[in-house]
Amino acid sequence: MKYELAQINIGRILGPIDSPVMADFVANLDRINALAESSDGFIWRLKDESNNATSMAVFEDEYMIVNMSVWESVESLFQFTYQSAHVEIFKRRKEWFSKMKEMHMCCWYVPSGYRPTVEEAKQRLAYLNEMGETPWAFTFKSSFKPEDAVSYEDHSS
Repeated sequence: MKYELAQINIGRILGPIDSPVMADFVANLDRINALAESSDGFIWRLKDESNNATSMAVFEDEYMIVNMSVWESVESLFQFTYQSAHVEIFKRRKEWFSKMKEMHMCCWYVPSGYRPTVEEAKQRLAYLNEMGETPWAFTFKSSFKPEDAVSYEDHSS
């Protein structure tokens, strides 16, 4: 079986999405989303009819927004995140997002063609915050491969 990399990234914005503090972030959304979609290894991203996920109420906190996507590999997601024009926006994150104490980004492997749900992604992120990095939920700091995740049994604790 072939596997792909799923990821969730959450952030608590500093004001309503339509507020002046968020204006420059919002102004760059379409450009960065298009960049992701045209990047090598990109497969899918969570979006609504507005072509992004900022209006999706995923958490009780109305200022918490979510980004979810699926990529061919850790390397392709890393390349987009840190070695494309995305990095210029990433470096400015303090202008728009509160610093989070807990992990806010999580990766895991899914069978090719599978699209994770928001609830599943939230479970993976909660697991990462509670249990630390394992093949079931991890960050760029780990080097887990799909075969590690397939053979990893102890993720239901």
